[in-house]
Amino acid sequence: MPAADPRPLPDLPGVSHEWIDAAGLRTHIAVAGAPEAPPLLCVHGWPQHWYMWRKLIGPLAEQGGFRVICPDLRGFGWTATPGHGYDPRTFSTDLLALLDALEIERARVLAHDWGGFAGNFLACHAPERVERLITLNIPPPWVRVRGRGLLSLWRFWYQASVAIPGLRQAVFQGLARDTRVRRRAIGGADWSGGAGESFAAQFAEPERARAASALYRFALLSEEPAIMLGRHRDLRLTVPALLLFGVDDFALHPSILAGAGDCADDLEIELVPGCGHFIAEERDDLVLRRVLEFFS
Repeated sequence: MPAADPRPLPDLPGVSHEWIDAAGLRTHIAVAGAPEAPPLLCVHGWPQHWYMWRKLIGPLAEQGGFRVICPDLRGFGWTATPGHGYDPRTFSTDLLALLDALEIERARVLAHDWGGFAGNFLACHAPERVERLITLNIPPPWVRVRGRGLLSLWRFWYQASVAIPGLRQAVFQGLARDTRVRRRAIGGADWSGGAGESFAAQFAEPERARAASALYRFALLSEEPAIMLGRHRDLRLTVPALLLFGVDDFALHPSILAGAGDCADDLEIELVPGCGHFIAEERDDLVLRRVLEFFS
């Protein structure tokens, strides 16, 4: 771990850590499984980092026989914090550069939240590099936001809180202190054993707090208007894909998925009742089964 980084890495048996120079971005990855095994790229969302996959890394490596690679996105976890590029298209470009740096020709991709949004861009723009794609609790960029979907946009209040520098610290403190903000956000997800503290601690670093704000300013001012105006409907998802969606998501109502299959050749959608946004931690058993089935 770079000496300049003051935060300890969470310890997880069987996991090693590397820092890769991927097109100029110093990217941290957590890795498990045999080097020669089929690569599986697991991409986190906000407000997390690689450790969100802690319940799945071991089983995916051992039962699935994968080489599990969990990168931290730029500005998150232990990856570098450049002063720009906090948007899902750049995240997808970073992921492609990481595959190049690791000399991985083609990978299966499992991705959550903003990582899933980036995974869709990656699969659409470089389908030859993605074997199959599973996204968790994130709509694809080409959805049609109409009717009930528009009425559910009030749930995005937290995005403005993170985007505004004067308010974001209150959100980060809520995540760190396990207050009502955190309990409401994570729903039934298990962030015990130091997981929640590790996710929140990254934002005590000013550069990472600014990165989170930049991401949500981009979301509010550019990405979400583009979705509502249908500007991503020229994309085409040609690789086989599965979307798992917990219907009790605190921010995303299932109605947001209207038109999700319009720009996809082979997209399966599974709604998961009684489950919230952080499905990989709340229903890791289900996610593991679907990954083993879909990626086998």
